[in-house]
Amino acid sequence: MSFSNTDTGDKPADPYKAVNKTDPELKEKIDDLVNFIETCKYGMMTTRIASSGLLVSRCMALANKEGGGIDLLFHTNTESGKTDDLKSDPKINMAFLDGEGQWASVSGEASIITDREFVRKYYAPTLKAWLGDLGDGKHDGGPEDPRIGVIKIHAKTATYAISSRSMIGKGVQIAKGTVTGQAPDVNKLREITEEELSQSFLDARITNEKQ
Repeated sequence: MSFSNTDTGDKPADPYKAVNKTDPELKEKIDDLVNFIETCKYGMMTTRIASSGLLVSRCMALANKEGGGIDLLFHTNTESGKTDDLKSDPKINMAFLDGEGQWASVSGEASIITDREFVRKYYAPTLKAWLGDLGDGKHDGGPEDPRIGVIKIHAKTATYAISSRSMIGKGVQIAKGTVTGQAPDVNKLREITEEELSQSFLDARITNEKQ
């Protein structure tokens, strides 16, 4: 099912997308996405509330990556609302945005990992500040604290836009478009399909096995 409010005939209804969408080699698309996410570090994690079905977003800091950089890892308190949401519905979205208007949206499915070896691998001492030490010798905010888990997002699709011009160049393009009515060519707008992400994950696994 789709929505439409008009018919533009043989002309693109979305000129911005038509002008800015690019489709380079898969490696370049993946590398640029991973680099942008690393630079942003912070993003908004969107889950579905089990009790109402409504969506909620929370700011999360990227802890690490796996699968060639496309599987995203985030620390979590296992006793928080987001883990309740994910137990009910593992579908998830992570959105990243920087001060220049560049953005990325990654959709996939999440798993909550509480295996202590895995948690220790990605543990950060700063977690103690967020979870606190309850003084019972168990819930101390350390790597063995059972409240500390990792949310792993297995990416299914991704869409992102990164600048293709300097700020001055973008300004010129936008000014030109305002006068001429032509969409400005300012971004590299890219989409990565589920099939492409699966291939990238396979390529990363093969590379790791050879090392």
